[in-house]
Amino acid sequence: MNFHKSFQLNGKTFANPNEIIDFSKEISLEISLFLKDWFSEKRSLEVKTSGSTGVPKTIAIKKEFFINSALSTAEFLDLKEGTTALMCLPPKYIAGKMMLVRALVLGWHLDIVSPKSNPLENNNKTYDFSAMVPLQLEHSLVKIDQIKKVIVGGGVVTLQLQEKLQGIQSVIFATYGMTETVTHIALKKLNHFLPSAGLEPFASFYQLLPNVKIYKDTRNCLVIDAPKVAEEIIFTNDVVDVVSDRHFEWLGRFDNVINSGGIKLHPEKIEKKLSKIIDQRFFVAGIPDALLGEKLLLIIEHQSENLLKLQQFVSEKIQHLDSLSKYEKPKEICFVSSFVTTETKKIQRKKTLDLLGL
Repeated sequence: MNFHKSFQLNGKTFANPNEIIDFSKEISLEISLFLKDWFSEKRSLEVKTSGSTGVPKTIAIKKEFFINSALSTAEFLDLKEGTTALMCLPPKYIAGKMMLVRALVLGWHLDIVSPKSNPLENNNKTYDFSAMVPLQLEHSLVKIDQIKKVIVGGGVVTLQLQEKLQGIQSVIFATYGMTETVTHIALKKLNHFLPSAGLEPFASFYQLLPNVKIYKDTRNCLVIDAPKVAEEIIFTNDVVDVVSDRHFEWLGRFDNVINSGGIKLHPEKIEKKLSKIIDQRFFVAGIPDALLGEKLLLIIEHQSENLLKLQQFVSEKIQHLDSLSKYEKPKEICFVSSFVTTETKKIQRKKTLDLLGL
């Protein structure tokens, strides 16, 4: 496997793959092991899934799919040879690995920093591109203009965070994808909308990358046909509204849908509305109820001693939130000091509920 002649890592150029592998050992053993595999004769590489929606597993992905994914992102975002990029995601999972592959394949100048919550804290350089999780973006807002284009994935970007993005110069995109599709197969713009229309056409929807087709199954869940990055058609558990052959709206997870008194509720849709009034991390879920079958529960991550006062405050805010229908208003609120999360900080809903004995 070759690399692009313009590729640089932390400001250094290389004559051959062995030089890259040796240099990367100074940065991270995990990165050097991945690069050793990348430059080996293997046709596929093993990658771990995050486990946010199920049991973590290891899957094999063809190297050509890594390359195709890199080319699609570059085409969509107009990222050419010589692009300066910052890698601040852990190399253990697909998102971090793809930052390395994009740089190698496309000839980027890649800098690698520790994958902490505020990756720009001690960084004064400017970059063309980076990828972050929502927590990193939230903690980097003061300096985010150092990066021209940012993709954010691994969790939902709340309305509160999106509102903070409207006054910054960087262009921010939310991603839709998974390990099985070698990161994202669609992007959604989060800021810099056309002022004349208020919103660009399809601005609130995800737009497919090149060589991807989609449709819905009988559950209204997204089906992905992306032969350039996945050998088989992928049937997801993501409930969507397909608005055109290139755009879709993500509504939530099929396995999270709550049936409360015959009314189907999408937690993610409700959470989007609640994010206007709740600053802490939270989620909603259905728990068994004798009358309704399932009742809507709001779980908030908080360590305050005066939880009763906070509960009353949130309850009052919810009652006055006009965007919520009467069915979407939680019937009960509870608090937990710390959510159960994956290594990539995604909330594990079921395990958190189990922790609460629900």
